Amino acid sequence: MKKILIFLLIIQNINSQKILKDYPLSKTIEETSGLEIIGDYFVTHNDSGGDPSLYYLSKKGEIIKTRKIDSAVNKDWEDLTKDDKYIYISDIGNNYSTRKDLKIYKVPIDEESNEKTQIISFNYPEQDSYKINRNTIYDAEGLISVNDKLLIFTKNRAKKITELYMLPKSQGNYNAKKIKTLNVKSIITGADYNKELKLLALTSTIDFIKYYIITIDNFNLENNKDYKINMVEIPIGKTQVEAIKIIDRNNFWITSEDESSSKHARLLKLNI
Repeated sequence: MKKILIFLLIIQNINSQKILKDYPLSKTIEETSGLEIIGDYFVTHNDSGGDPSLYYLSKKGEIIKTRKIDSAVNKDWEDLTKDDKYIYISDIGNNYSTRKDLKIYKVPIDEESNEKTQIISFNYPEQDSYKINRNTIYDAEGLISVNDKLLIFTKNRAKKITELYMLPKSQGNYNAKKIKTLNVKSIITGADYNKELKLLALTSTIDFIKYYIITIDNFNLENNKDYKINMVEIPIGKTQVEAIKIIDRNNFWITSEDESSSKHARLLKLNI
């Protein structure tokens, strides 16, 4: 059996960040669960049960246009990422471990393209039961693009780790390949990767009250050494943070959902 390396992550500090900008979001996207930047727009989407649409936002969070994705259903959209030509939308939420239809939608960035939406279907080969399990380890909310691969970051509520599964970017039906286990000491809710900076950024929570940003420098698929991380608290109170976009090593955009503890969903710029 192939050995899966466990990367022990060292927490350097837990400090509050500075909120540089804070914009309210429309009720249309009150369950914002992913964030990308395409051209002059932020792009986001709703969580489970929403329209199968991407929402293009101004730099102040106003909806400029709505793009409905053909042949798609929003069963539990959790994150999105992109490369030079495509947007990848992850329908990978699996709160109770019962789903047999996990998938990623591959959508051309060019809205004038004649290409149809492609579907990358997958399963976790280690999963041998689909009975309801509220402590499932086969739920996930993070997705990034690294070269010609997609990486999924799972949630593990009990052990506070994340397991990384790799998929190709081609349409098809696959067994996702487990490649790493990261001891993040929290539950991962979103992910982004910047190839030029070799920087991985994750959002996470420990108790679903406070949320954090985790950053990992020099992240790559070949690294067999321990990673050193920085973990900082997001100072916005009790609300769900499930999306992040890297600006540079110290600045990030995030979105938070609209909950009873907040007046509206928010787009925020933070400095570590």
